[in-house]
Amino acid sequence: MKKLLTLVLLMMSMISFAKKPDSRYYELRIYYCHPGRLDALITRFTNHTTKIFERHGMTNVGYWIPNKNDNNALYYILSYPSQAERDSSWKKFGRDPEWKEVAKKSEETGKIVAKVESIFMKATDFSPKIKPSSNGVDRTFEMRTYTATPNNLENVLTRFRNHTVKLFKKHGMQNIAYFTTIEKDPSVQGKLLYFLAHQSEEAGKASFDNFRKDPNWIKVRDESEKNGKIVEKVESMYLHPTTFSTIR
Repeated sequence: MKKLLTLVLLMMSMISFAKKPDSRYYELRIYYCHPGRLDALITRFTNHTTKIFERHGMTNVGYWIPNKNDNNALYYILSYPSQAERDSSWKKFGRDPEWKEVAKKSEETGKIVAKVESIFMKATDFSPKIKPSSNGVDRTFEMRTYTATPNNLENVLTRFRNHTVKLFKKHGMQNIAYFTTIEKDPSVQGKLLYFLAHQSEEAGKASFDNFRKDPNWIKVRDESEKNGKIVEKVESMYLHPTTFSTIR
C-alpha cells in the first residue's frame, strides 16, 4: 500500500510539472518607416507605445531591428490570450486618448510608418517557454521561415521536434521560440517561423556550417526526405534587439 501511494504521488508530481501547452495568440508585426523616420518610431515605442500596449492587455514579447535594414523596418511580437481579445485590445488601443496625443505629437514633422504587415501565429508544442532575458548581454537573433512542400508541414515539425532543435543546441545555437503561421485562407498550408539567438551574426553562420556537416543531421535529413523534399524554401534574417525589448 505504501509503495502504491508513493507511485501515485510520483505520478501526480510528474503531471503537475508537465509542460502546459502555450495556447496564446501571437502576432508578428512589421513596421516599414518612411526614410529617416525609424528613430522617431523607436523613440515613440520606448517612451509610450509599449506601456499603452500593456495597459490594454497586450504582452510585449520582443522587438528587433534587422542588421541589414534597407526597408527601415521594426519587427516585433505581441501575444494575447485569444484572437478575440487581440481584436478587442487593438480597438481599445486605437481609441486611447494618450495614444492619440502621442501619435499626433510624434508626427508633427511628418508621417512615421509607411506600411504595416501582420503575421498571426501559434506556438508549436516543442517551442521553449518564451520568457524575458535574465542578463544584460545583448545577443544576435535570427528569424528563419520555412515553407514546406505541399502537405509536408507536419513532417517538417516532426523533424524539428525529434531532432533539429537538439542539434541546434549541440552546435551552440539558442532555441528561442517556434511558431506556425495562421493563414487567412484555412486551405493554405502554414509556415514554420522560428527565432534562434547567437553571440554574433558570424557565430550564427559558423554554427549553421557545422550543423549542416553533422553526420547525425545528414542522416536525419536523408531519412526524412526519402520520399522527396519536405522544405521548399528557407528564409533567414539576422536582427538585433531594441533597448526596450524584453528578449535581448
